Amino acid sequence: MAIITTGNHPKAMWPGIKAWFGVGYGELAEEYRDLFSVETSNQHYEEDVQMSGFGLIPVKNEGNATTYTGQVQGYVSRYTHVAYSMGFIVTYEEIKDNLYEKVAGSRSKALGFSKRQTKENVAANVYNRAFDSTYVGGDAVELCATTHPSAVGSQSNELATAADISETSLEDLCIQIMGATDYKGLKIALMAQGLLVPRQLWFEANRVLKSTLTNDTAINAINVLKSTNAIPGGIKVNHYFSDSDAYFIRTNAPDGMKMYQRDAYDLQQDNDFDTDNAKAKTYDRYSVGWSDWRGVYGTPGA
Repeated sequence: MAIITTGNHPKAMWPGIKAWFGVGYGELAEEYRDLFSVETSNQHYEEDVQMSGFGLIPVKNEGNATTYTGQVQGYVSRYTHVAYSMGFIVTYEEIKDNLYEKVAGSRSKALGFSKRQTKENVAANVYNRAFDSTYVGGDAVELCATTHPSAVGSQSNELATAADISETSLEDLCIQIMGATDYKGLKIALMAQGLLVPRQLWFEANRVLKSTLTNDTAINAINVLKSTNAIPGGIKVNHYFSDSDAYFIRTNAPDGMKMYQRDAYDLQQDNDFDTDNAKAKTYDRYSVGWSDWRGVYGTPGA
């Protein structure tokens, strides 16, 4: 440990502390990246404004004028970035007693672990609240619902009848995705990408998607989910999902599930003049949400 001594007052130089940051228990992969498209931001907040298309073109009778139309502004989705910051202190006495490496290393590991766990929980909570009408998006409806407003009536990204995971329920979700329309009711090229499940459904999801024949029956029929590669992104387990039987399919919607990373640093270090204590902190500022509910389809399970 490098120490600068002025009189009897040492000042810690934090040797190797960034190498310790977050090195502790075996870390899970960054699972939030399976839930959102991660983008950067340099503003206080980000806004996505929905603009309608034009609908079907009417017949023009001979001699009549062309019908002109315009786009309609829909709902606004705002991402307001939230800052998360925490730190720890190594006391002057700990430094003097040559305990620096032991305590700073341990606290650095714990701080890095807490930072990643926080981001994972914040991200997963968007899905944990997907069926909760208390938490709504820009259209004033929860993420997964049968009542998303549009120019042609209510639209849905939730199974009409909640169902546990099975070939049938996943086929129904895929059929629903393939029938998706835009705000004006025109068919769009929406496609399933990845299946998102909690840890409790990991094995069952693999049985359903990867069986060569129809799962759990004596019927000699192909598993069409597998043979057609209906969910090309495969199965993504999320250890932070709180509902043991809810599951989701992310789609290729271009402005669906989003995370904006505004600013972050792993570790900053300094010393306190009045106490001679050494201090370190981490900072992360981001926002999560959705601009287009078509970015994910799901069901809370039966």
